[in-house]
Amino acid sequence: MASTLDFTTFHNVIDGKLENTTEKRTTTNLSSLETNPEVPLSSQVDVDRAIQAAQKASKQWAAVPWSERKKALEDFTAEFESLSEEFSKALVWEHGKPLLWARNEIGTALKFLKGYATLSPLPEETIEDSAERKITTHYVPVGIAVGIVPWNYPIYLASAKIGPALLTGNAFILKASPFTPYTSLKMAELAQKFFPPGVFQALSGDDSLGPMLTSHPDVNMVSFTGSILTGKAIMKSCSGTLKRVVLELGGNDPAIVCADADPVSAAMRIGLFAFCNSGQLCMSIKRIYVHEFIYDQFLGALVQHAGALGVGVGETDFLGPIATEPHFKRVETLLSGIKEAGYTVVAGGTERLADKKGFYIPATIIDNPPEDSAIVKEEQFAPVIPVMKWSEESDVIQRANGTDAGLGASVWTRDDEQATRIASQLQAGNVWINTHAEIEPNTPFSGHKQSGLGVEHSVAGLKAYCNVRSVFRKPF
Repeated sequence: MASTLDFTTFHNVIDGKLENTTEKRTTTNLSSLETNPEVPLSSQVDVDRAIQAAQKASKQWAAVPWSERKKALEDFTAEFESLSEEFSKALVWEHGKPLLWARNEIGTALKFLKGYATLSPLPEETIEDSAERKITTHYVPVGIAVGIVPWNYPIYLASAKIGPALLTGNAFILKASPFTPYTSLKMAELAQKFFPPGVFQALSGDDSLGPMLTSHPDVNMVSFTGSILTGKAIMKSCSGTLKRVVLELGGNDPAIVCADADPVSAAMRIGLFAFCNSGQLCMSIKRIYVHEFIYDQFLGALVQHAGALGVGVGETDFLGPIATEPHFKRVETLLSGIKEAGYTVVAGGTERLADKKGFYIPATIIDNPPEDSAIVKEEQFAPVIPVMKWSEESDVIQRANGTDAGLGASVWTRDDEQATRIASQLQAGNVWINTHAEIEPNTPFSGHKQSGLGVEHSVAGLKAYCNVRSVFRKPF
């Protein structure tokens, strides 16, 4: 029989128990501006208790065979899947996602949790086996891993850390985003049925919670997904105790559309990847470079596509609200700069939607702004997209590479030779040809330049949660 979860009350999960805190906090539903339920406001005492429980649990969990850890993860995933609609509906009011994108996020999380369970156990590797000696390499869990997730995809990005951390034998503490703590806490609550106490815990808090965890001497690893600025702060905090760190940070992904691409088809597909989740996705398309030969046709088709997108959080809506008030204010500043500079706005506008109660911004397209403008150089993380012309291949590659970010990029062309030539020169950890933002649990995901450090997903991602032990054996 499937579990039931009460999505009206929320608790920390510490040492297998649901725990309250003396102080509480709330968030705001950004689609309706109504107040969401109370959640715990964790203190240093709560952090210390969770880490003490994790220390005890990590030793026991590391000794559990891989097959049993895998079975626990599979059973948890199956139960989570049985509650997918409840979690989807919670995402709608927690984040402001349209139900379409909430269900998409749950589906992606399930795909990755299932995919991690199919990866092979990390084997003992033999480097040398001779009469004189034998050298083997082993992968052993780091101990206590902390996952810090952002507000834009709280369930999927939590799952991307939960699976690898637990499979490799670590105790895991999930630090929920202050803006979207609800589904994270419920995932941990559900997990208590399948994992021993202290193996999977979760804490809710404000901006002070992250530093308590990243600076704690008994935490062995931090995996963070979020902004470049926060990633640098986390890396600095972790350096005091030389914690292992994996950082998946922001991007400013370019799409390069070549002269031979079908302009209408490319515009429809690129529009999906540019405006999905209202642009609030690290690897969504943020800049579009279109060859001058098809520029006008492409732009016209993209404008038509943007104008047809439904706005709201219903089943048929595509664009939800900007998901946090501080980010909404940042986007408003960006839009004000576009208006003051006099750039050509061909779809949407530079004002919030007055007929909507929440923090809604229309799908907005800027026609050929300067390369040095903020809308091109900065990650907007909103449904506001610049489209620029190009004519020379070497020039567009230089422009595409001209940021500190290097998360993803895509090339759109029928010419395989041109696609390979351009793709090989793009400074990004993930390059797509005639698609964008496709990811798989068995494929490494990483960022170049300031878009990240380390690897997520695949066997390489599992190894990120391990220390390497080399053993040299000689006869006595």
